[in-house]
Amino acid sequence: MEVKLTNDNFEAEVLKSDKPVLVDFYADWCGPCQMVGPILEELAKEREDIKIGKINVDEEGELALKYKVSSIPYLAYFKNGEIVNQMVGFQGKEKILDMLK
Repeated sequence: MEVKLTNDNFEAEVLKSDKPVLVDFYADWCGPCQMVGPILEELAKEREDIKIGKINVDEEGELALKYKVSSIPYLAYFKNGEIVNQMVGFQGKEKILDMLK
């Protein structure tokens, strides 16, 4: 299951999560973001060991600024409240899975 992240729930859902969280910073108008979306939905169903969250940068600009998001899609992999891996731009499922190792 994917979680819609906002400034209000980010700390509880990501920074204090008991499992790793893959965060997708995206926008509805972004073509590559729309291509990544179905891959992340698939991963959310396949991988119960991680949480997948989505942040719409147009709605949550404060979070995008905090994490210095300048290009989207931007995927940030959090463990214990810290970013341990990240990637920018469209990536296929295999590359995203590699990022989660």
